[in-house]
Amino acid sequence: MANIAYDRKEQVQQIESGLLDGEQIIAVYDAVGTGTGFIGLTDRRVIIQDRSFVGKRHAITSIPYSKITSVSVVSNKSWGGTFFSTGAIAIHVGTHTYEVEFRGAQKSHHVHNVILHHIS
Repeated sequence: MANIAYDRKEQVQQIESGLLDGEQIIAVYDAVGTGTGFIGLTDRRVIIQDRSFVGKRHAITSIPYSKITSVSVVSNKSWGGTFFSTGAIAIHVGTHTYEVEFRGAQKSHHVHNVILHHIS
């Protein structure tokens, strides 16, 4: 875990338990707000824990980079303001959009750049 950026060790361990052969974790960040538990980035996919299911059920959703059509920074600032002033991103996959909010703008910046690197 020395080279992995993360907030909570147990979230890294949860992602590690589902890795494919040869897959490497880049980062695992705790999410804030309703519905999302955390986001994980590997060298092959984005992994999102979704806690919005009825009956306190959780889902782990894997999104291959090849299925992501775009990634957005979500902000309430104007273009003249700081681009990464908030800690939220939106990941667009077909007609579905996953929005993830973080504690700190650095995490949203890192997630945005990793995803953009893999989809470009």
